[in-house]
Amino acid sequence: MLACGASRRRVAVAFLAPALVVLVVVTLGPLLYLVATSLTPLDLTRPHSFRFVGLENYHNLVTDDRFWNSVMVQFKLSTATVIAQLALGLGLAVLLNRPLPFRELIRTGFIVPMVLPPIVVAIIWKILFTPLLTPMSLLTSPLRLTQPSWLTDPRLALWTIAAADVWEWTPFTTLLLVAALQMMPQEPLEAARVDGASAWQRFVWIVLPLLRPALIVAGLFRLIDSFKAFPLIFVMTGGGPGVSTEPTNYYAYTQAFTHTFIGYSSAMIVVMLVITMALSAAVMRLPGLKPDVE
Repeated sequence: MLACGASRRRVAVAFLAPALVVLVVVTLGPLLYLVATSLTPLDLTRPHSFRFVGLENYHNLVTDDRFWNSVMVQFKLSTATVIAQLALGLGLAVLLNRPLPFRELIRTGFIVPMVLPPIVVAIIWKILFTPLLTPMSLLTSPLRLTQPSWLTDPRLALWTIAAADVWEWTPFTTLLLVAALQMMPQEPLEAARVDGASAWQRFVWIVLPLLRPALIVAGLFRLIDSFKAFPLIFVMTGGGPGVSTEPTNYYAYTQAFTHTFIGYSSAMIVVMLVITMALSAAVMRLPGLKPDVE
């Protein structure tokens, strides 16, 4: 019997080994190379610059004002998009969970922004925010209103990118929360209704606590993805005007492929990876990840 169990384990390991090898090669290998590169002053114009310099790149990051500006830009973008997507997603999920005409068709339509290629989304919103091209001029022209320079005004450019990101990914949080609402136990709601609780009271004291795990998971996914708004920034503003829409990943891109400072760029990416992992761990430790429905 023990021999049979050992044989089964060997067969399982044999079948899993190729997938594990591929996983290690495509994830662990590049990660180790990234960390190693961050400890060198590698420059594409100087092929022999791959030499160990310790934490010099990280020390330079601490004194780099442009790097800290990119961190602040990323913080503003992530905060605005995650909060807006959770709030809008929750509202739309509650609405779509009710019996509505053509509800399934509406749900299908919600998926469209999410499945569009990010470059297409960026082009659509760049057209919408370009005063001479935007269809919004049909509404503002009769009212003799002039549109601001959405993409070239440092005060507005970042929020235009946030609006595009919210439009693209709010359907994700909506669908996730709709699924959570449909799997929610109905007994607490029925008991509260019998006790005379209003719809608002049932939502605040029963629905929201039961939705907390889904909200945390949706927020975690969107927080991680908010660090990957590169296509929107690349197409819509190119990091400008100035550095007002330049988050850390875009700054790392310019350092690597415009100025050829691969080692310095790698150090930024390592810092971003550590920050993302720390934020993910903090979110997963939030109370209420497992609701108590008793």
